[in-house]
Amino acid sequence: MPGSLTSPATTLHDFAAASPAFAALVRQGPIDWKAWDIATDHLTQKMTGTPHLERRIHHWYLPVLFFCLARLHCTISRPLMVGIQAPQGAGKTTMVTHLLSLLPILGLRGAAVSIDDFYLTHEEQVRLAAKHPGNPYLEHRGYPGTHDILLGEKTLTALSTISPGKTIFVPLYDKSAHGGRGDRAPMAEWRSVTGPLDMVLVEGWMLGFEKKPDTHLTDPRLISSNHALAAYDRWHALLHAFIVIRATDPSFVLRWRVEAEEEMKARGRPGLSREAIEDYVRRFLPAYDIWAGQAPARFFRNETFFMNLDEHRQPVNVGN
Repeated sequence: MPGSLTSPATTLHDFAAASPAFAALVRQGPIDWKAWDIATDHLTQKMTGTPHLERRIHHWYLPVLFFCLARLHCTISRPLMVGIQAPQGAGKTTMVTHLLSLLPILGLRGAAVSIDDFYLTHEEQVRLAAKHPGNPYLEHRGYPGTHDILLGEKTLTALSTISPGKTIFVPLYDKSAHGGRGDRAPMAEWRSVTGPLDMVLVEGWMLGFEKKPDTHLTDPRLISSNHALAAYDRWHALLHAFIVIRATDPSFVLRWRVEAEEEMKARGRPGLSREAIEDYVRRFLPAYDIWAGQAPARFFRNETFFMNLDEHRQPVNVGN
């Protein structure tokens, strides 16, 4: 493939510089190529067998990591709180896992939290659905309005102010409970995080969505979720930088989510049928058309980083 690391005419750094994200990355400052090489060696070993490995590392994961490092170097606050918005099935959780594995190698300590863990309890979700009969967007977890805003705010505040030696507990949501409808796990199962921390990655498919005029909505049943978004700014206010990973076509989300479900079942884990997962994901497609793809307005340009993925989850261009 053009630009492959196997080409003798192309060095590793040249290949990295060919990333669609590289121009935006360079605007943050000089690249620490020594650290880049160290991270490359680690990911190459850890991700052996991953399709399009070189592009995944040099055009996606490392540009995201080095944006975070650039913001860390010019921000006084510790830990740096980084928000990540990415479509369902894009691979954000896998990316975050790999980025966290790199931080200790670079002498840093990090933690991650998914806003999925801030969903309402099963009982609360049932009550919410009953208050909005016939509304498919609030029937189950996922949409704006189905999270516990105060729980998320308290958790993010605790992470952002964690001191050396202090331990806090991060909520955990069990998506397998109640036949796959989910419920918050008992506190005894929550994750512990101990300070100090240099960086916290906060990820979610709808993190960063902001309220739009109701006239922009394609379905009046979305009004409740649209109005609910105002409260989510309490989360955004606790972040220092924001990353947006976008699908160049929202319809890719359906394909990605089905693929993920099929892969899970192939590993012997229970999963939804293709028909059930397609029905579930189609409920979210209107949200991508209305709210996705932008960082919250509170962030300045140098505090944001954008990446677009094609149908194969390969970065194709960057810009806001």
